[in-house]
Amino acid sequence: MPMINADGCLLNVQVDGRDGGPTLMLSNSLGCTLQMWEPQMRALTQMFRVIRYDRRGHGKSGVPDGPYSMERFGRDVLAILDDLNIEKVHWCGLSMGGMVGQWLGANAPERFGKIILANTACYYPDPTNWLNRIKAVKEGGIAAVADTVIAGWLTADFREREPETTARMKAMLIASPVEGYLACCEALSTLDQRALLPRIKSPTLVIAGKQDMATPVSAGEVIRSGIPGASMTLLDAAHISNVEQSHAFTEAVVGFLTQR
Repeated sequence: MPMINADGCLLNVQVDGRDGGPTLMLSNSLGCTLQMWEPQMRALTQMFRVIRYDRRGHGKSGVPDGPYSMERFGRDVLAILDDLNIEKVHWCGLSMGGMVGQWLGANAPERFGKIILANTACYYPDPTNWLNRIKAVKEGGIAAVADTVIAGWLTADFREREPETTARMKAMLIASPVEGYLACCEALSTLDQRALLPRIKSPTLVIAGKQDMATPVSAGEVIRSGIPGASMTLLDAAHISNVEQSHAFTEAVVGFLTQR
């Protein structure tokens, strides 16, 4: 699969699915690689050409020095589309991927059809949690926060019911490059994209998890109410809802993207 150069950072990109079909781009949560979308791939690739990528600082992509920003992440996406010679895509981003989607919807509207913003926020009124996490990772590596992060990603019931899936997600998190993870946390600690929301004109679906403590339903509601005409779907899940409620998540995505 291609490595695409975005201002000197090589990004790991994977393209699957229908040639010539409508294109859907997927964007990951913090601490995840493009593998987080495996539960959706069988269904999505039957209908769409699907682009996945590792955000800078993650997976097989480069780990340039920080600071990173939502604009930088957004311009990375545009570099991928330009390199692949793709003019327009639908977007589905979860958590950090949803934050990047907000920037793109406001700043590159001509490149996006429909936009799905899942388990995400547009701002953090208090950076304390991010500053604490940065301190913990600097002192003890990602392993020092892994159990806490996983407890936010997946409900206790799911973790007990699906220990293998939980172990895979934890291994993905711990394998993240520390410097890239920290640079992303620093970008999140100053997040405030509220002013972007009214500028997003694409049809938009917000997905929120009823048991998501990281980006609660109230955070999704702020986004839904800020984007003209946006709709919202609630899933019985914690933060990584595409894994915890994979079937319901896929149904929501396909239903939204195929409705006229």
